[in-house]
Amino acid sequence: MESKNFVLTETFKINAFGIKLFQIKCIKSFKYANDGELGGFVEKIENLSGNAWVSGDAQVSGDAQVSGDAQVYGNAWVSGNAQVSGDAQVYGNAWVYGNAWVSGNADWCLFSSFGSSNRTTTVHKTKTSIQVNCGCFSGTILEFEKQVKETHKGNEFEKEYLAIIEVIKAKFKL
Repeated sequence: MESKNFVLTETFKINAFGIKLFQIKCIKSFKYANDGELGGFVEKIENLSGNAWVSGDAQVSGDAQVSGDAQVYGNAWVSGNAQVSGDAQVYGNAWVYGNAWVSGNADWCLFSSFGSSNRTTTVHKTKTSIQVNCGCFSGTILEFEKQVKETHKGNEFEKEYLAIIEVIKAKFKL
């Protein structure tokens, strides 16, 4: 299988959900990769289009689409029906999934090394809400705030997470 800028190689890995992902290889130098350069992992050719690129240990699967001049790199995961487009960059340990739609860097953010386990907290817009992922928690910003207040009531981590929540509210104009 071939696209404008890359092919799927025979190198693959099975992700945590049992999905077979193929490493990509650049076949025509462009903005993010040189001819012959190996990239990240995708489930199928349809996951990546335009001048978008996946690199490092990043993974794209399901019906997710990375398009335009978007980049997914590091250990980031994009899956489900998520769309990453435009000049958006998803990286680090970020997860974008479900019905998330990231069309620019204003649609998501992450906070690293906070809380009781120094976890990364990833936040992104969906069509109907602001979604927060932190450790095993996944839910809306309101659900996250409620969980923080219940789990960390009165301790130093409650203060850290509540400060993060205020930044999230300011960023997404809530």
